[in-house]
Amino acid sequence: MKYFLMYIKQTLRFVLKPLSFVPAIIMMCLIFGFSAQDAKQSSQLSYKVGVKVFSVANETLDKGWSQKKIEQLSRRSQFYIRKTAHFTEYFLLAVSIALPLYVFGIRGLWLVILAGGFCIAFAGLDEFHQSFVAGRSPQKRDVFIDSCGVLLGVVVTRMVGWTGRMTIFRPLANRKN
Repeated sequence: MKYFLMYIKQTLRFVLKPLSFVPAIIMMCLIFGFSAQDAKQSSQLSYKVGVKVFSVANETLDKGWSQKKIEQLSRRSQFYIRKTAHFTEYFLLAVSIALPLYVFGIRGLWLVILAGGFCIAFAGLDEFHQSFVAGRSPQKRDVFIDSCGVLLGVVVTRMVGWTGRMTIFRPLANRKN
């Protein structure tokens, strides 16, 4: 029975570990989808996000803004909304790539190089992809912002992974199978 349970555990690990990259694939598809939107669609999405953010801020902070004021704030904030989206997308991509790599035992500088390098290369290819989309163009500034999100994502993953290994999972790490 003991060997059977150990076999099941090893089989599950063998099957489930590669599936840990599914969130990264989903993030890459989302990013590609956003980049494939033409300029008009992208602007409309940013505008809607801005209206939603300012509406929630209005309700939460009890500002008393009119709908017209909220729409005006959204239009004026388009640049910041777009750049925040870039940062956030690539932060999430970096975490979704770095976490499975961490689980596979890649840590330290190698984690930064592999996860960070892959995500930054994807950011560059994504900006290149935008050069083929109507009304869009590649921008080095966006790759820089994406890279900042990637770096923070990898650092946060390393911190969470290290903290988990030193606290929650320490007994598992010390146990011999």
